Formats: sequence, C-alpha cells, structure tokens
Amino acid sequence: MLTRFLSFVRDYFGFSHKESRGFLVLLFLILLFLALPFLYRLLSDRQPVDTSAADQQKLDSLVALMKAEEARQPRYSQQRARETTTTEQLREPSLFRFDPNTISVAGWQQLGLPRWLAERIDKYRSKGGRFRKKEDLLRIYDFPPDLYDDLEPYIVLTTGATTGGNPYPAPTAPRSDQTARTDRADATDPARADRPTRVAPQPFDINTADTSQLVALKGIGPTLAARIVKYRDALGGFISQNQFEDVYGLDSLALVELRRLGQIRSAPRRIPVNTATAEQLDRLPFLSRRQAQVIVSYREQHGAYTSAESLRPIRILDAKTIEKLTPYLDF
Repeated sequence: MLTRFLSFVRDYFGFSHKESRGFLVLLFLILLFLALPFLYRLLSDRQPVDTSAADQQKLDSLVALMKAEEARQPRYSQQRARETTTTEQLREPSLFRFDPNTISVAGWQQLGLPRWLAERIDKYRSKGGRFRKKEDLLRIYDFPPDLYDDLEPYIVLTTGATTGGNPYPAPTAPRSDQTARTDRADATDPARADRPTRVAPQPFDINTADTSQLVALKGIGPTLAARIVKYRDALGGFISQNQFEDVYGLDSLALVELRRLGQIRSAPRRIPVNTATAEQLDRLPFLSRRQAQVIVSYREQHGAYTSAESLRPIRILDAKTIEKLTPYLDF
C-alpha cells in the first residue's frame, strides 16, 4: 500500500525516490498538526476548578473595593471637568461688550473662554501684541471659531486706553470753527515747534535689515523682529513678499507694514546642491531632515544635479517643495 502510494507520487509529480519519501513525511506531519486540537479536547481534563473559601473571600473584597471606587468616580470626574474641560466652561457664557486689548483674564472667562486660553491671550498682549481688527482674535492658537461667531457682535475696538467710567467712548462731536482755529494756532506755537517729531520709517532691504529697523514698523515688537530675522537667515533671504506670511505670529497690520516698506533688493544665499551636506540642506525651513538626507543619497548614487528637473525623480519631494527649493540651490 505504501509502496504503491509512493509510486503514484513519483509518477504524478515527477519526484525522485528521496523526494517522494520527504513528501510522505510532510503530509503525515500536516495531518498530525490538524488533528492535535481534536486530540487535546478528548484527552484534556475539563473538570471545573474548585475555588476555595479563602480565594472567594479575596474576590468579594476586590469587588467591594471596585464598587466603592465607582461610587467616588462620578464626583471626581465632574470636578475635573469643571476645572479643565473647555466644553464645560463654554456652556453658559455671559456676553457683554468688551475690548480684547484691555479685558482681563477673568473677563475672558466670563465670556466663556477657558482659563488657559484667556492666559494665552493675556501673554500675547504682554509681549506687545494688539488686536487691530476683530478677525485678529482668530490668530490666537486654538481660539474656537464658533465662539468667535458668538462674541463678534460684542467686540468694540477702542483707539486708546481709558481709565475709569465707561471704557467705550461716545462718538466724537463735530469740530467747531473755533476749535479748528485753536488747532491752527497751536501748530504755529514756538513751544510746540521745539518738540522732536518722529521720523517716518523709510523703505529698506528686508534681506539685510536688522531688528532695529523692523521694530520701527507698526505692529512689530522685539520678539517678532527677532523671529523675522531668524526665519530670513534660515531661508538664506526672502525671494517674495508672500513669504512674510510664513513667519509665525504676524498679524494683518504687521504684514501690511512689511509689504509696504520691506523691499527685496538683494538676492538670497544659494546652497551648492552638488557639494552640500544633509545638515546644510536641513537648515531650510521647508525641508525635513529625511528629505535633506535623501537628496544627498540620490546625488551620491546617480551623480550631480544639473537643474531643478534633476530633483523630480526623488519621490519624497513633491512639485511644490521643488518650486520652493529651486531659488535657494546653486546647480
């Protein structure tokens, strides 16, 4: 029987004598492994485990502890939610007219903001940030858009700070002829003529400007000025005024001032792509460390780059990244 089966396997599959015996052993092992679960079920002891009285007592004590913990958990969860959950804090706001440049942290919370967001706004103002139009509130990181829609009718932006009384001044009455004549007389007063006048900022090269020139612009303080210079140096220089929008923290007024006075008069610094290291390429803000390493590895495997088209076979670089990268590379 076995010899006949081996002959059938040799004839059917074209096996040698040794291969047919190996096939027979393999088939036996397969059938054995398939039958093991059924044999285990037949031979295993299926009697239930007898739980002793001591073990049962331990289980009862653990169940009692779990029930006590569950009884305390709801109260703790509600208290925790009141302290940290934004949804709970935004549930019942009290709306009133307010100036986002002067309202306190407590006032923000009364309007429905969580404390962490109110403190973030207060920190932004303490560093020189100001809201010059209502939409500037949405520039605050994580400010809820739906809450802004509720607060927008109550936002009143004042031109200057007030002390005491109503912080929202009434509309200015029309100027009389006498007031106009008084103003003209004050303008010719020698005492007033001696006062120093502020020199208006002049256009400058944004690629060579220092922080003192940037601080002179409206809406830009020392922190933003340093941030602009740092981003420019990382790029190697701006090639378009549209890149100003990539600097974190610039509001609409600062962007308008930069576009008006920050001119691009000098060319950016270029990196020799065929000799640059991955560390040098990684300094560009729009390139990741992995992308820089792939550019170097591809160059070592396929030879020097001749143009921007040579970068297109690199799958990790999309067309937009290559477009940003090209002005900063020297081929």
